[in-house]
Amino acid sequence: MDSVEHDGNGAAEALPPPPPVLPNIVPLQAEPENVHEPVKKKVVRVPTSRRGLGSKGQKIPLLTNHFKVNVTNVDGHFFHYSVSVSYEDGRPVDGKGVGRKVIDRVHETYDTELAGKDFAYDGEKSLFTVGPLPRNKLEFTVVLEDISSNRNNGNRSPGSPNENDRKRQRRPYQSKTFKVEISFAAKIPMQAIANALRGQESENSQEALRVLDIILRQHAAKQGCLLVRQSFFHNDPKNFADVGGGVLGCRGFHSSFRTTQGGLSLNIDVSTTMIIQPGPVVDFLIANQNVKDPFSIDWAKAKRTLKNLRIKTNPANTEYKITGLSERPCKEQTFSLKQRGKDNDGEVETLEVTVYDYFVNYRHIELRYSGDLPCINVGKPKRPTYFPLELCSLVSLQRYTKALSTFQRASLVEKSRQKPQERMRVLSDALKINNYDAEPMLRSCGISISTNFTQVEGRVLPAPKLKAGNGEDFFPRNGRWNFNNKKLVEPTKIERWAVVNFSARCDTRGLIRDLIRIAEMKGVHIDPPFDVFEESPQNRRAPPPIRVEKMFEDIQSKLPGAPQFLLCLLPDRKNSDLYGPWKRKNLADYGIVNQCMAPMRVNDQYLNNLLLKINAKLGGLNSLLAVEHSPSIPLVSKVPTIIIGMDVSHGSPGQSDIPSIAAVVSSRHWPLISRYRASVRTQSPKVEMIDSLYKRVSDTEDEGIMRELLLDFYLSSGKRKPDQIIIFRDGVSESQFNQVLNIELDQIIEACKFLDEKWSPKFVVIVAQKNHHTKFFQPGSPDNVPPGTVIDNKICHPRNNDFYLCAHAGMIGTTRPTHYHVLLDEVGFSADELQELVHSLSYVYQRSTTAISVVAPICYAHLAATQVGTFMKFEDMSETSSSHGALTSAGPVPVPQLPKLAESVCNSMFFC
Repeated sequence: MDSVEHDGNGAAEALPPPPPVLPNIVPLQAEPENVHEPVKKKVVRVPTSRRGLGSKGQKIPLLTNHFKVNVTNVDGHFFHYSVSVSYEDGRPVDGKGVGRKVIDRVHETYDTELAGKDFAYDGEKSLFTVGPLPRNKLEFTVVLEDISSNRNNGNRSPGSPNENDRKRQRRPYQSKTFKVEISFAAKIPMQAIANALRGQESENSQEALRVLDIILRQHAAKQGCLLVRQSFFHNDPKNFADVGGGVLGCRGFHSSFRTTQGGLSLNIDVSTTMIIQPGPVVDFLIANQNVKDPFSIDWAKAKRTLKNLRIKTNPANTEYKITGLSERPCKEQTFSLKQRGKDNDGEVETLEVTVYDYFVNYRHIELRYSGDLPCINVGKPKRPTYFPLELCSLVSLQRYTKALSTFQRASLVEKSRQKPQERMRVLSDALKINNYDAEPMLRSCGISISTNFTQVEGRVLPAPKLKAGNGEDFFPRNGRWNFNNKKLVEPTKIERWAVVNFSARCDTRGLIRDLIRIAEMKGVHIDPPFDVFEESPQNRRAPPPIRVEKMFEDIQSKLPGAPQFLLCLLPDRKNSDLYGPWKRKNLADYGIVNQCMAPMRVNDQYLNNLLLKINAKLGGLNSLLAVEHSPSIPLVSKVPTIIIGMDVSHGSPGQSDIPSIAAVVSSRHWPLISRYRASVRTQSPKVEMIDSLYKRVSDTEDEGIMRELLLDFYLSSGKRKPDQIIIFRDGVSESQFNQVLNIELDQIIEACKFLDEKWSPKFVVIVAQKNHHTKFFQPGSPDNVPPGTVIDNKICHPRNNDFYLCAHAGMIGTTRPTHYHVLLDEVGFSADELQELVHSLSYVYQRSTTAISVVAPICYAHLAATQVGTFMKFEDMSETSSSHGALTSAGPVPVPQLPKLAESVCNSMFFC
């Protein structure tokens, strides 16, 4: 059936009616790189340029962690060379970290042949110099002694293993000879940096800035730092914070060169990465598995965790990479030892000895506890090399790349917080310690870096007026408000409902009484519940989906019909594994609005917050912007306008086979901008572009997300089509802006045309970024910047239309502003109007009584993706797991589809 459909589709594609050439773009979704070629004569959109600066709000002087960079040598050129490093027999070198040592040795040994030039080497295949090397192709041979990581080379002990031992190990590195080829690849004018500062960006300017970043990385590498993209981490225990499970948070610095309106600046910020706890392997395993002694370790799990980690062995202090564990304990694991015979004729005889025996009797090393534990294998598959566990220590600064547990994440957040002044002090110290003025490459580019924070002018926008129930107006103060003595603006009525209790210890009667009392004060009328369904104790041992199933059988047998609402009490801990199956059952199978809670510390404040969520889910509204009520939002209230938030959430690092989840939320009931619905789909793992915005399945059918949202807007807004579509996109980097403008936007336009060929709405596309490294500080004040602070000058882009906004009150740590990039504006907002709209959208989030740090539609998209993502956790992945094991290039991995949400909840704010 499937292939027939495809053929039919192919035929339709082959003979399109002349005007719409665009449908051709759909099959290419899998490979965004090739998107530009096949579409002939299509105008490629680029980000719009700034129209002017905003002027509203109270001016406020600020400091930012950008440091001014002066470049004097703009007439020079960077020369780019490609590097290949191989062993003398011609095999390429693939080991990480060897490249830098080899290139350093080339630099020392052949200084004169290189005309005394300094290198900027990226550790892989690229090397840059200022001005050319003497020849376009250079070949060198260098010899390196024992290669091990340079991160710990301060603490090598002398004492080399005896001769037998060296033979037995065939040490993977003794001295090795390397061949190095350096050949000219390209020439990059430094003038390109000056052009970029005038807003004329090009391939060259990107490359020139990349060279400057590589110089800084190399500067850090020389000091023995761990490098992670544009961040570097020193091996200094005072930067380590234990977050549990054998994992440490390691504090370091991010640094990158940015072109800004005020010139070139170096952005430096505090950054954290996760590393494995250095020291004895056994201590790490005990912490990692949370067991009490080495004899309780799960060795199958340990083997997976340890593979590829680097260790030092006692007493020779040599470095190796772990390849596995021995099959048998140290006292039983044997290997062949070649020994000179006792007689003087020097016959070599081979003995089978145990690893334990060898270390204790031949090497005279005392082993206290590892005789009964597996050995660590550092050898090749055919030639294992074993060490007893207690002689092995993990080298410092090895990244931990698996997903953190909830507990580890919370601990990390708590330990890596810094108040604004502490952060400024740490950054100032970092600049002094790094001493970039001494870096020869920077000097030859004529670059000097200021050590002062850049001063910028911010403006504090006034908080928008809000409306509560009974027509009452109020102003938030310092980004927050409360509903004490206020009614909700549109309270709901809860009539047919029940409570479901999976929690063993909970005073459900008291809880219901308190909820009804608090709801009454807010204007929400709640009838007594129909029933309380207690989980029967024998079901508690069952797997989560079964527990939910059994509970629903009970509910169905006792309730007269589908309830309007269910309140679910989960077992008292966060991230209960019942959550996913419960949500799925309610939202996809039965279409029941529901609210989960963990009855740990339930007080009035908790119930107030719970009520805000319940009211929003059931179609009520907690508060409104006054400008929504008397429709007077600039450019939005006059013309039917839909506001869209888009986000894609990916599996944690280390889970390459979990589908990504795309969520798109859209406003409804124009002229309101406080009510939303969501549409959620799965797509291929780690793909950032949303591929299901437009999905044409036949001449009359489009199954894409946009059609669903546009139809709902039409029906909920008095049969009006939106003439303006304002899109907020989260989670894309600058390198993907063109894809958002040319791939995603094209699909959205297609979806509109598919509904009505003659309809051409105007678009505004805004990207919101949270993971950048710009921070703002109030000079001489310990406080974070006030809520509503907007910055659109000096450190913003020289040409593009971007601004930073701190809409929320930063309570802990240092506020992270949201960086908004206006990629397209066909409506024609002024800078003030757009900044005000974005600021207002930070006040319509129904779940809290505070301004939030990024516009509500994006937060909702994030919530919807996360919540629906929990459906997938208990999916039987078996139909796709075989192909998920290895992501080969043979074709796209089949992505399991999400169950569709039931009609009755798909237009609700179920994600709230």
